[in-house]
Amino acid sequence: MARSTQLLLGALALAVVLAGLSAADTHGLRLDRKLRREIAQREQANHALTEENARLRREIEALDGNPRAVERAAREELGWVKDGEVVFTF
Repeated sequence: MARSTQLLLGALALAVVLAGLSAADTHGLRLDRKLRREIAQREQANHALTEENARLRREIEALDGNPRAVERAAREELGWVKDGEVVFTF
């Protein structure tokens, strides 16, 4: 075998061994995949929270300075009633 072929096979064998060790190492490829999944999950959660924040901002803007909207929210969300009103529950 030529010297260059031996070097090439040696380098290839070393690469295979290092790849195997990296795949088996808890701080190697498995950790990388785990962290990438975790990043994706957190990005998805951040997106959902961003949408919820935007919805809440719109609700705040609708309630700000609008007594009818405040009354509606108090009645629907808190179950408040005015003095003298009768509540029927079914």
